[in-house]
Amino acid sequence: MQVSSLNEVKIYSLSCGKSLPEWLSDRKKRALQKKDVDVRRRIELIQDFEMPTVCTTIKVSKDGQYILATGTYKPRVRCYDTYQLSLKFERCLDSEVVTFETLSDDYSKIVFLHNDRYIEFHSQSGFYYKTRIPKFGRDFSYHYPSCDLYFVGASSEVYRLNLEQGRYLNPLQTDAAENNVCDINSVHGLFATGTVEGRVECWDPRVRSRVGLLDCALSSVTADSEINSLPTISALKFNGALTMAVGTSTGQVLLYDLRSDKPLLVKDHQYGLPIKSIHFQDSLDLILSADSRIIKMWNKNSGKIFTSLEPEHDINDVCLYPNSGMLLTANETPKMGIYYIPVLGPAPRWCSFLDNLTEELEENPESTVYDDYKFVTKKDLENLGLTHLIGSPFLRAYMHGYFMDIRLYHKVKLMVNPFAYEEYRKDKIRQKIEETRAQRVQLKKLPKVNKELALKLIEEEEDRQKSTWKKKVKSLPNILTDDRFKVMFENPDFQVDEESEEFRLLNPLVSRISEKRKKKLRLLEQQEHRGNEEEEEPEGKPSDAESSESSDDEKGWVEEVRKQRRLLQQEERAQRQERRREDQQTVLKPQFYEIKAGEEFRSFKDSASKQKLMNKTLEDRLKLEAKTGTLNVSDTTVGSKQLTFTLKRSEQQKQQQEAEKLHRKERKALRRPAGHLKSRHKRGRPFH
Repeated sequence: MQVSSLNEVKIYSLSCGKSLPEWLSDRKKRALQKKDVDVRRRIELIQDFEMPTVCTTIKVSKDGQYILATGTYKPRVRCYDTYQLSLKFERCLDSEVVTFETLSDDYSKIVFLHNDRYIEFHSQSGFYYKTRIPKFGRDFSYHYPSCDLYFVGASSEVYRLNLEQGRYLNPLQTDAAENNVCDINSVHGLFATGTVEGRVECWDPRVRSRVGLLDCALSSVTADSEINSLPTISALKFNGALTMAVGTSTGQVLLYDLRSDKPLLVKDHQYGLPIKSIHFQDSLDLILSADSRIIKMWNKNSGKIFTSLEPEHDINDVCLYPNSGMLLTANETPKMGIYYIPVLGPAPRWCSFLDNLTEELEENPESTVYDDYKFVTKKDLENLGLTHLIGSPFLRAYMHGYFMDIRLYHKVKLMVNPFAYEEYRKDKIRQKIEETRAQRVQLKKLPKVNKELALKLIEEEEDRQKSTWKKKVKSLPNILTDDRFKVMFENPDFQVDEESEEFRLLNPLVSRISEKRKKKLRLLEQQEHRGNEEEEEPEGKPSDAESSESSDDEKGWVEEVRKQRRLLQQEERAQRQERRREDQQTVLKPQFYEIKAGEEFRSFKDSASKQKLMNKTLEDRLKLEAKTGTLNVSDTTVGSKQLTFTLKRSEQQKQQQEAEKLHRKERKALRRPAGHLKSRHKRGRPFH
């Protein structure tokens, strides 16, 4: 169970923790609970409270005994019995569910709106009836006095289906192109629908005429809000007879009194995401509004934030359990979220033990899991001489190291280094002495790494500080005092290699630039002393002289770069000659090769010729094979190329072919005498 606190409001997440697979046996589950702390500490409030892939909507029946949720994949609905804390039934559907509603107090009458325009009715035993609406639906509401279902969707019409007569009634014609959401006031039966134009139209079901129109898109735009597109209505909820909350696609929640066309309060989520659900909490006068990222709870009178909840995964739907502090969420993950907020209300009757559990946790705050453990790396274990404990219960592997008991760590460290306290005391004394020395005159201490670079930076800093023109020069950060570059002067891996080719080629340019910078500073100082206020030639020289000087400087460093390049080429030439000398002095020893069984050794020339042939390009190989006659390339009548070739046969195939030819000759030689005798016998000639 995970506990979070915001504005001193504790939120207990009852669905966090590891989930065990269904195919595990009870014996293995018990073994995992003994070994794994996370599995042992988790709370499985409702058994199998999850979906195969994603949960889209979640609702509680009116009697509070059943929790119904829809999800994918495959599309299905699951009903959980809270009295048994387990799954009641599961039914697979033909298509995904957009939304659903329970018409009875329990699960015996359910209406599903599918994303393929079908409306499906389920009874207690299962599927009951299916019908279709003309356009794709997005939301629907049930009017209890007249038994009418109002469907809104990708159409300007609101379709009415009467469940008592079993037929469609005349639709309500709105002024909108499409309608997103709808809701019916449970007190006086007013029907409201939210449109894509950002308006809310209110209808009286008794006379089937529009009685009000609210322009929420215009009211949602405030001085602080940034609107990039037209806000559409994405959520709608009534509370009592006169209060209505409207959520927009740009992340604003507008609170209305039905007697006024101006909103009482506009609350911005600051995320720019569509509001997905709105709920009222009457005991504390709170409104719970949720987008795909966060659930915010705020006071409906002042708009002050009460607390907020931000799950790990995106939110699809939120359901507040009636008359309690429990919150259920449908997320973009198999697990459905269960949160308990004791400030909102008590735990439901079927899980009243949560109150006692949370009270004990508040009275005895438990320390974190790692307070009694010390994290050590493999190098630390080698220093302590505890590498033989790897794999034992004393060490628990975690990331790039191990966790070990803090008491064992202190004991071993005291045995390995009994004078650790004395060293610690000396370090503290040394730090105090250095702090007192800091008040004295400091001497320049160069770092151990990149001393030349550090000296150069110090000199540049001193020149900049001595310059009287420093007021006009923009202050630059010092690399030596910047923590981001601290490692460059401490780690030997960052040492500048002055013998490398890159440094030798770039050093003339860098030195020239630094010299030009110093010369420029000197000129600026001279100009400041002279009091020259002319701004046409700020350098104090004519432009021709400056251009000639810059060209001379460029020629100078170009010559130096060429000189360094010539020196590098000479060094490479000397190294090659040295390698040749070493190769000539080395005595080659004969190498012996083993021939596999069944292979015939011919010479190394064949392998060398094959290697040369493989190194050639495809064009050269094709030309060579065309000369030998194994390949023929010709043009066809349609302008394409025709390629014919003969396969090369291996030595074994050639020997087999020669043996077959010899065998045929022997058989022919044996057949000739027999045929000759037969012919003589037919003619009647005597045998000699």
